Amino acid sequence: MYTLYNFTLIITEFFLRIIALFNKKIRLFVDGRKEVFSKLKNEVSSDNKVIWMHCASLGEFEQGRPLIEKLKIKYPSYKIVLTFFSPSGYEVRKNYKGADVICYLPLDTKRNAREFIRLTNPALAIFVKYEFWPNILRELKNQQIETILVSGIFRENQAFFKGYGSWMRKSLNGFSQFFVQDDNSKNLLNSVGFTNVEKSGDTRFDRVFEITQQNNELNFVSEFKGDSLLLVCGSTWKEDEDLLVEYINNSTTKSQKYIFAPHNIKQKEINELLKRITKKTVLYSDKENHNLADAEVLIIDAIGFLTKVYGYADIAYVGGAFATGLHNVLEPATFGLPIIIGPDYQKFKEAIDLLNLGGITSIKSQKELNTALNELFLHSEIRVSKGRISKKFIHDNLGASEMILKYIDKSVGG
Repeated sequence: MYTLYNFTLIITEFFLRIIALFNKKIRLFVDGRKEVFSKLKNEVSSDNKVIWMHCASLGEFEQGRPLIEKLKIKYPSYKIVLTFFSPSGYEVRKNYKGADVICYLPLDTKRNAREFIRLTNPALAIFVKYEFWPNILRELKNQQIETILVSGIFRENQAFFKGYGSWMRKSLNGFSQFFVQDDNSKNLLNSVGFTNVEKSGDTRFDRVFEITQQNNELNFVSEFKGDSLLLVCGSTWKEDEDLLVEYINNSTTKSQKYIFAPHNIKQKEINELLKRITKKTVLYSDKENHNLADAEVLIIDAIGFLTKVYGYADIAYVGGAFATGLHNVLEPATFGLPIIIGPDYQKFKEAIDLLNLGGITSIKSQKELNTALNELFLHSEIRVSKGRISKKFIHDNLGASEMILKYIDKSVGG
């Protein structure tokens, strides 16, 4: 199977180069990797001490970010190398100031793995959540480089825990230590012989709590909201918006306002959303030409505002669970908000936990959305109670970053 894996990578690389001619995202994936080794040669020298963190994409970066920023302060003599697998992570965070070198992870061929490890020569390698690359992990093991997994999640249906997955299980020997989110992950690893496992929780809790400690003031949101109750619809897709727009258009109360921060902010999609809303609506990009206090709906057609906008909300709707997958529910939870989501949340432990506690309501139809929103808007005691559950959930799950840092202190030292 290992031989087949390596052969498949060669074939995959060949076809990706062809597909890149016609697909912009794949072109970014392919072209970005052409510069990796030259970038490392120019920016990492043999006498540098290096800590390397790898994230699949943007969500994993947010899990790793609290560690990067703490390591940067604690080990200022180390260079931080940050890699991404996906363009959707790299393109958004390629100018992030918390790392010294940011690049793509090359495809996991034997040759690439050897060259990447040779050029970075990390004192510590950190993988976030569920990135498992057999050749790279094998090379790290061969070089006896301290390698840890943080915020790990394992499920019974993964190849590691199947009879045919012995070759993948061997790749896990590259990890010196596993820090996992839950007991199930720890038990699964224990069941296949790994005892170097600690349940630490999810570092994203530390990250979202830190957001509440920063300045989250947005004057334009304050002007728009006034004394009204505010529903913030974050990271929405068309499937979410179809239901939300129907509710908003049929609402008769003047004491409620709504903000959309769509996942897709392309002009065409924003214009389509704008046309469907019958209430007085303002775009963020056009806010200077309107009296925001008079508007009932505000559409944020820009990136970088959503976490701060949640700080003004009374209720949050988090999108994606009718479409490609649920977005981040921890960001509104940290501000103590009751949260509404769609039906497809089963792969997101934090959503399951918060739903079981009562901070989240999952809906699957227009009728259920209407009922959930009306209950939260009309009954302040329910709204406040669910919000307290969300906030307590965040506070009860803090500390993963500190646990991991203590391990790093012992293994890497100053």
